[in-house]
Amino acid sequence: MNTQNKAQNALEDIKVSSKLKIATLWASFMFLYIYVDYFALYMPGKIEGILAGKIFIFDISYVFLLIALISVTIPALMIFLSVALPAKLSRWANIIIAAVYIPYTLFNLTGEAWVHMVFGAVVEVALLCLIIWYAWKWPSSLAK
Repeated sequence: MNTQNKAQNALEDIKVSSKLKIATLWASFMFLYIYVDYFALYMPGKIEGILAGKIFIFDISYVFLLIALISVTIPALMIFLSVALPAKLSRWANIIIAAVYIPYTLFNLTGEAWVHMVFGAVVEVALLCLIIWYAWKWPSSLAK
């Protein structure tokens, strides 16, 4: 094996931009956010409640569904916006939106919270804290 092949096969760390790190954290958050709700459908009585027009204590209505869709749309858009927005705006948008989603994520544990929901919320909050941390630690030379 010559030295060129060794260099091509060597493990190496590449510098990943803050924007890309934050976008991938939002993508990870979204997968968990959606799957925790999806797996909740397997909980006994959940489908019957939905068929009866209720989720937890809320009536299922067009307003409820619009709010639910907005709550999923914002972090979904943050995947793109984290990369597309100018650095300074992206930094503050990520800090603010992630901070708002922490209590929202914990609110979703009210009512009947099974272990999978608690586990999902803990990981989601950890991801949101990482988003805030990476955005806060963003090199100031790039965020100006």
